[in-house]
Amino acid sequence: MVDYKKLYYIMLDASERAIMAISQQNYGVAKKTLIVAERRAEELYIETAEEEEDELR
Repeated sequence: MVDYKKLYYIMLDASERAIMAISQQNYGVAKKTLIVAERRAEELYIETAEEEEDELR
């Protein structure tokens, strides 16, 4: 089962770190932080979805 709570916390943490970076005018760091978190959350979602799909077969 997809753990949406975990995905939420991944993105929330990244958002908070990106906001801090933006407040320090570190726009590149903010962008990288969000991109990495988005990829991590997406990979976790895909892995979990594939496992669920395999269980149904």
